[in-house]
Amino acid sequence: MDRADDAGVKRPISQPQLSRRAFVVGSLAAGFALAVMPVSADTITTGSNGLVAGEVKIPVEGGEIPAYRAMPANGGPFPTVLVVHEIFGVHEHIKDICRRLAKLGYFAVAPLLYAREGDVASMSDVQQIIAKVVAKVPDQQVASDLDATVAWAKSTGKADTAKLGITGFCWGGRQVWLYAAHNPSLKAGVAWYGPLQPPAAAIRPKNPIDLVDQINAPILGLYGGADMGIPVAQIEQMRAALKAAGKPSEIVIYPDTPHGFNADYRPSYKPEAAKDGWKRMQAWFKEHGVA
Repeated sequence: MDRADDAGVKRPISQPQLSRRAFVVGSLAAGFALAVMPVSADTITTGSNGLVAGEVKIPVEGGEIPAYRAMPANGGPFPTVLVVHEIFGVHEHIKDICRRLAKLGYFAVAPLLYAREGDVASMSDVQQIIAKVVAKVPDQQVASDLDATVAWAKSTGKADTAKLGITGFCWGGRQVWLYAAHNPSLKAGVAWYGPLQPPAAAIRPKNPIDLVDQINAPILGLYGGADMGIPVAQIEQMRAALKAAGKPSEIVIYPDTPHGFNADYRPSYKPEAAKDGWKRMQAWFKEHGVA
């Protein structure tokens, strides 16, 4: 398959040979993932007034995966933002992120990238989620499913995929960096506390730090200075690598701020950093053609 860039030039996109496996999850669960209950009193809920929002199906290699899509009810086509979920899947927080983006005029879509591996919504233990589901998701499969999501969005006639952005959180933040090295048509990305150097594995052969030279789009990285899982030394190494490669990306470190600072439904939520990051994300997308 070829993809046309903004100038109409077709560029080949590799089609990975993905192993055939059953799709375990056929639809999105309602509410929040069991592992994050009870939710915080600070949880933000964005209404769907003026929006078209709800579950959709994305045709992918071997079948289809569920996704949540939100967009303005009138007008279009709209600039497009892929929303890549954290380890808890496409639960209510990720759906709300899509609605927030739709309120800003975006076509936002969050595909469930674990649909083949397992249902994390019903798991109550974080380590179980990581070991039984997250650790089994190949990066190659994620990139292919995100490509399929872009193709589906374009087919609706409501998404302007020439203005394509991506944002993701935690596990999804890492995928933002990887997708920026995969898709030459991406305009910009925003990675919220995405791991930079987790242990490599056969299904995760490269990390963001390994792919700096291949990054195609400007990426804004938002990180916490007190993140126990992502040392500041690794963040600084990534920042230095981006500068050395001449990549127009930027990394912001919020001092004394933990992992998951935008997760308003969890105790890790830090309103000041979250609000600043959200403003920076909007400005980043506008500056780099996702508007």
